[in-house]
Amino acid sequence: MTHTAIPSRGAAHPADLPRPWQLPAREPNGLRLLDLFCCAGGASMGYHLAGFDVTGVDIAPRPAYPFTFHQADAIDYVRAHGHEYDVIAASPPCQADCTLTAGTNQDRRHLHRSLLAATRDALMTTGRPWIIEQPTGKAVMRRDLLLCGLMFDLKVFRHRQFELHGLTVPQPAHPTHDGHRVRGWRHGRYYDGDIVAVYGDGGGKGSVSEWQHAMGIGWTDARREIAEAIPPAYTLHIGHAIARALTTNPAERQAA
Repeated sequence: MTHTAIPSRGAAHPADLPRPWQLPAREPNGLRLLDLFCCAGGASMGYHLAGFDVTGVDIAPRPAYPFTFHQADAIDYVRAHGHEYDVIAASPPCQADCTLTAGTNQDRRHLHRSLLAATRDALMTTGRPWIIEQPTGKAVMRRDLLLCGLMFDLKVFRHRQFELHGLTVPQPAHPTHDGHRVRGWRHGRYYDGDIVAVYGDGGGKGSVSEWQHAMGIGWTDARREIAEAIPPAYTLHIGHAIARALTTNPAERQAA
């Protein structure tokens, strides 16, 4: 499919590119990556730009997804096909454990079921290195890496934690949030700020174009897909690190 994103600082912004977008050029690294619960492909794009041949799996149809895609149950698919890939990334649904559900929306937590443990169990059957991503909140997982949008000059905080198996990724320094504020309405008062709230429908949270700019995502204009996405800059950072490890030491492709 011919869509694109420009995730790295200093590059042209996706909203400024001509349409239809083209996938940006990058040097393939010869490794195959499976992205489970891929949604519209925010994480997939970063891994693609790091050189991976990316395949996405999601239970819902994802017409905007820019890479090879299988509509399937992610846990069933990884049990059957996970061993065919060099590394696997997974972002199981987070609504049951994220900060908003644990706090503001705690009365709705019973509406969501966590797939985190089932996903981890399925990943362990593959014999491959893997990465699980979740928002900060109540997710029961080991935090091997924490990323924030400020680490990549993005206009979102968007804290995401990662559990790594058979892999290591450098932890960037976490810039202070002092001097930054999320723009929008809170408790009947409007606050101006430089940080975009990429979630929800109201509260002065910004236009679709502002969300695209803030996240570095330009190939989908669906609010829900952008709201559920991981900024490609995060997985570009991760992808570079794991590609170096897997190509320098091929034995690491078979996780302990």
